[in-house]
Amino acid sequence: MATKQIWLNLPVKDVSASKKFYNALGFKLNPKHPSSDSSACYFIGETNFVVMLFEEETFKSFTNSPVTDTSKSAEMLISFDAENKEEVDEIAKKVVNAGGVLFSEPSTIQDWMYGCGFTDLDGHRWNVLYMDLDNAPKTYK
Repeated sequence: MATKQIWLNLPVKDVSASKKFYNALGFKLNPKHPSSDSSACYFIGETNFVVMLFEEETFKSFTNSPVTDTSKSAEMLISFDAENKEEVDEIAKKVVNAGGVLFSEPSTIQDWMYGCGFTDLDGHRWNVLYMDLDNAPKTYK
């Protein structure tokens, strides 16, 4: 199998509001995938990881299952890296200003990582992490 790209598909209640949230974080709209009232496509990071936002009814039609109630449980943790601690702090501020919620304030983790956790407008859990690999345990180098 020669997988070229992986797409993360997320159900959202309000595509327009979610677009404002992800735009505020600095995610890039995919110019080749037109946004609509029921979907939007974003690139994250240098590798252009794809995140697709689908209105919940559209998402249900793809999955043939109900959408998880993120207020009661976590469906997954979506993680991405930051260049440094300052970028983690900056993203945390952007999340709060855009209406998201920090479930884990920016802090040091295991003496060599720095990160925070947040939920977007629909309760999807995200983790942004800076890893200082010079100070990481040998198993990570």
